Amino acid sequence: MMSLIGSVAYHLSIVATLAALGYQAFAILCLARFRRRPATERARSAAAGPAEAATILKPVCGIDYDSYENLRSFCCQDHPNVQIVFGVRDPDDPVIHVVRRLMAVMPERDIALVVDPRAIGANLKVSNLANMMAAARHDILIVADSDIRVGPDYATSIVEGFADPEVGVVTCLYKARSADDFASRLSAMSINEWFLPSALVAIQLQGPKFCFGSTMAVRRVALDRIGGFDRLAAYLADDHMLGKLVAQQGYKIRLSDYLVETVVHERSLRSLFDHELRWARTIRSIQPWGHAFSFTTYCVSLALLTAVLAVPASGSVPVVAGLLGAALLLRYATHRVARATLGPTGTWSPWLLPVRELLSLALWATSLFGNRVVWKGWAMSVGEKGQLTAKGMPGL
Repeated sequence: MMSLIGSVAYHLSIVATLAALGYQAFAILCLARFRRRPATERARSAAAGPAEAATILKPVCGIDYDSYENLRSFCCQDHPNVQIVFGVRDPDDPVIHVVRRLMAVMPERDIALVVDPRAIGANLKVSNLANMMAAARHDILIVADSDIRVGPDYATSIVEGFADPEVGVVTCLYKARSADDFASRLSAMSINEWFLPSALVAIQLQGPKFCFGSTMAVRRVALDRIGGFDRLAAYLADDHMLGKLVAQQGYKIRLSDYLVETVVHERSLRSLFDHELRWARTIRSIQPWGHAFSFTTYCVSLALLTAVLAVPASGSVPVVAGLLGAALLLRYATHRVARATLGPTGTWSPWLLPVRELLSLALWATSLFGNRVVWKGWAMSVGEKGQLTAKGMPGL
């Protein structure tokens, strides 16, 4: 009986490994084919017609790594009519000094600062956005996270995506550039070699169905039709919900070819684990089956599992060796293709590949149980549909 169970488990692991190898090969193809238009081409396209005015909403909380340069990049847009609104909830937040410095050195830019502690839900970022709306003057609203860095053609490129009146939301993907430390390199590898390829695979198979927090731009009329930012304040995955709700109103979601950059600086392995566990449990809350089967993205781990389950006497050594060799080759190929496609994003560290895969697998397994996440120092619980519950948070 035990030998039968072992045989079934072994053959199932072979099937799972083959599926993982197929996925990894397709992900490499999607990543290799991902091309962005050069900035000069985007500029020529934008010059063909008048640029619609836009407001960039930047909710900020605390000082991130390279905060000044990140925020400054949004204030240096070549778009002829763009407003930048920074929002802060805590009047004692040190990031206020960074924003005021930008306002002082760039008086010619249309920059506003809103400081308002009002909370309309457990998602404090969305509360911040809702507070900022009174200062936003334009009908195209571009929301970007505080750790994002962009080029001067960013706003022009995003606004260009609204040329089709049926488009209600424009979003874009992101790559990671790491600070030169161990935890940050691991974090950047996860974004560039797991998240980005998986997002490209999903988009290739079903088209854009949701937004990415790196950039979610929305028409004001579309936002009003879903009930404004208030409608998103109870959810952890506000980017996913924004895309879903706007699409339900009959609007299209457009993926821009612009690729923004997130500057990653994890202070420790613990902060990295908490950060990625929040992401994983967020995905589980909105796509439970997809998250459950995402173990197929770990081809090396599955090949190792097959090796553990193999019985040498059955002639499985060549099979196991072939699967493990193919898995290692594809993982290394992903690492190289990501670097070739995205450009230098930190110190080249192929030796971290097995460490990163084992950490990702441990995070996936941990995320299957429990619903606790840590966000900006607050411990919260995530419900089945992504709703947040935060006990003891001021204003709630």
